[in-house]
Amino acid sequence: MQAEKPVIEQTADGSATLFLPKLNEHYHSVKGALVEARHVYIKSAFQQIHKPEISVLEVGFGTGLNAFLTCLETLCRDVIVHYTALELFPLSWDEVDALHYPSTISPENSSLFQTLHAVDWDTPVVVTPRFTLYKRCVDLTDCLFDRNYDVVYFDAFAPEKQPELWEERIFKTLFNQMEEGGVFSTYCAKGEVRRRLQRAGFMVERLAGPPEGKREILRGIKPII
Repeated sequence: MQAEKPVIEQTADGSATLFLPKLNEHYHSVKGALVEARHVYIKSAFQQIHKPEISVLEVGFGTGLNAFLTCLETLCRDVIVHYTALELFPLSWDEVDALHYPSTISPENSSLFQTLHAVDWDTPVVVTPRFTLYKRCVDLTDCLFDRNYDVVYFDAFAPEKQPELWEERIFKTLFNQMEEGGVFSTYCAKGEVRRRLQRAGFMVERLAGPPEGKREILRGIKPII
């Protein structure tokens, strides 16, 4: 799928993203990559879980932006995070480094961002005492999981680009792998996606999207029985 080199583009909030010409798809919102990531995944999902240990699953490691923001949360919050990221087409360090995320977000933690990309794939790595990263080069459609999750960041490319990842059976699999009270969040607010999440078992709500970005996003909660 990722046969040609991504193109760097600046987004409206001053942060950068990557554009894949062949797919005609961006890794992050052109209205603001950083604003979107913080709103959709950190504020609407991660910060909603209040436990001493939190297991996070990210569908689409991509540029590592969501993982970096989550890791930074552990520096200012007394929480231990076990972070699993699924990515079938990893980016090179040169492609990611050119985005200059550390200098935009947290210059004093630039080495931490680099570590997130440098650690080995397909094995859990303790990055900091509070953050363990397990990057898996695997296809979500046939992935076997080794734990349940409190949070799911669903950051796959859009349904029209990767329709197989947005099927109801995928959402049902993720639902079954989540802890009760767990939070599923995605930037996509399409009606059919909402209905599939509901049929998979989630209590789904439409939330306001990030400022100057998408009008709405979706958040699903696994009911506590």
